[in-house]
Amino acid sequence: MRAADAVSHAGHAGGFPATALLPAVTFWAYLAAALRLRDPGGPGWAHRRTASFGLGTLLVAAGLLAPGDDFVGHMWQHLLIGMLAPLALVLGAPVTLLLRTLDRRTARRLVHLLRHPAARVLGHPVTGLLLTAGGLWLLYLTPLYRATLENPLLHTLVQAHFLLSGALFAWSVAGPDPGPHRPRVPVRLVVLGAGVAAHATIAQLLYAGVLVDVPATGAELRAGATLMYYLGDLAEIALALALLATWRPERPAGRRATRPAAAPVRA
Repeated sequence: MRAADAVSHAGHAGGFPATALLPAVTFWAYLAAALRLRDPGGPGWAHRRTASFGLGTLLVAAGLLAPGDDFVGHMWQHLLIGMLAPLALVLGAPVTLLLRTLDRRTARRLVHLLRHPAARVLGHPVTGLLLTAGGLWLLYLTPLYRATLENPLLHTLVQAHFLLSGALFAWSVAGPDPGPHRPRVPVRLVVLGAGVAAHATIAQLLYAGVLVDVPATGAELRAGATLMYYLGDLAEIALALALLATWRPERPAGRRATRPAAAPVRA
């Protein structure tokens, strides 16, 4: 089987990939939960959150339906599913929505689970960086990419990995949802910078055709690497802006200490 045929078979087996229906189902479940908060007198749910999550599911569906006939098509799939969609999904705050729609007992159990030491390790930005950037290096510098061309199931699992690891990284860096104790914003910016460097390096290796194991022509490698370099930068800039938008500089210790004394005066 030729590489191009294998990619096409992996991405569009049966004419229409059944996995492309999952984003639509996920969005309808999210929308149903959001509508439950529209009771009169209730706090409601921000429309921008719903729009962001809807955009994320749309990007996932576009990535699953995008033709993967060559390496350029594969790169479009990766950028849509692994970089652009995760940020939009995370900014939709799905965990917060879930906590507000669950009963109190179940919500408390979920919060307790999020505070587990294992969740703290998993939710650290360095973990997300290792899973996302490390996954890219493993995919392109080993025979793994070749294997996905011949194995549709493996191809789907790799896509799922990049979607989940991308969402984990975006959430750990700038997610509005509650979670384990996150490092301070400067630390998260440093981790994000390391991710930008790792992403740019693998793009440059692909452009030069050095050390990579990708069965594609030189022109395809250069075109795919260019997409990865520039559109990947846009996704990372958007993630940095999302982080900075939520940054609240810490007050000096002296000011924090005087706040309790000032409260009775205002009352």
